[in-house]
Amino acid sequence: MQLSPLATLLDRPGPWASVYADLAQTDESGAKQRELSVREACRALAEEGADAATVEAVRQALTGAAEAEEPGGHVVFAAGGEVTFSRRLARPPQRQNACWAPLPRLTPLLELVDQDPVCLVAYIDRTGADFELRHTGGVREAGAVEGRQWPVHRTASADWSERHFQLKVENTWDHNAGEIAAALSTAFEESGADLVLLVGDPRERPAVRERLPETVRRVAVETEHGGRAPGSGSPALDEAIEAARRQYTRRRAEEALDRFRAGRVGTDRATDAVEGVPALVEAAREHRIGTLLLRPGGADLSRETWVGAEPDQLAVRRTDVQALGERDPVPARADDALVRAAAAASAEVLILPSEGAEGAEGSEDSVEGMAADVPVGGLGALLRWTNEAPDTGSAR
Repeated sequence: MQLSPLATLLDRPGPWASVYADLAQTDESGAKQRELSVREACRALAEEGADAATVEAVRQALTGAAEAEEPGGHVVFAAGGEVTFSRRLARPPQRQNACWAPLPRLTPLLELVDQDPVCLVAYIDRTGADFELRHTGGVREAGAVEGRQWPVHRTASADWSERHFQLKVENTWDHNAGEIAAALSTAFEESGADLVLLVGDPRERPAVRERLPETVRRVAVETEHGGRAPGSGSPALDEAIEAARRQYTRRRAEEALDRFRAGRVGTDRATDAVEGVPALVEAAREHRIGTLLLRPGGADLSRETWVGAEPDQLAVRRTDVQALGERDPVPARADDALVRAAAAASAEVLILPSEGAEGAEGSEDSVEGMAADVPVGGLGALLRWTNEAPDTGSAR
């Protein structure tokens, strides 16, 4: 996940209230249950030392979310009596969680988001395309494009004039494929989608895909189910969309772990990947983390580190943070500190499937070779560059 939407959480000091609430009860006692969930979250914050103004801000945010027409999971981050981030979750959290800590608890949010990639579906025919965004939370229109409307149908005649007409038809198809590809690329960039699924005309789909930029083509797949015409949706198409989303998540994990395994072998002087809290903290201080890997449930995620006011003021020992210019360091979870540093350095965070989770080993969508101890302790990173030690060997 790219962390730019969470930038507002980096610009103000803590401590922070982080609440993951399940507001999704829909039976007759649902309203009462949601009220109890809000009350329990606020009580937990107060017991952990949260100030009254921040607790009240959280209460109002959760109450407003609970009264929404489609209540579900909800996350709230607040500090200094103000809610700075409030978002409906596509699925309820596995367990309600409310904590008061020096840094916001972002890992559960990242885990939920990484399990819910956004798919940009393009319904294509030879005259244009319609776009929509699909994720667990629902469906949203994302624009459309219309190309040339004539000529688009070939004839069966072998007459010279008819062959000339058929050439014009194919030129129209090619032109429209380019128009669709350009519009699709723009929709992909503007929507923040993770992957693309091409639906519809069997000739036009590959023609559009060939014209996509490499960054979009790399995450684009096709399906033979469905089409652009009204009423062409089907359960088979819905399943194809969900399969594409699962495959995307699985492929990202496979690629990252392959790079991680290869990178940490390295040489005696440098590696392209690191694991373990001390090595990760050092890389974060130097802004060398390109992709932070987290496996929920790993022992190192909750390991204590020390942090200062700035994202790159973090260390394993309190005195090391003081040496970085922070007079009064505070203890924080390792995953909280590393995610904050990664966000400040415009790095990516990738959540790896935890043991027993959907997509874990043994299921239909298991990640081949994904052992629960890689990376060790549940934390690792792919580096932007390495700090190579000088070669001290003499020439012979």
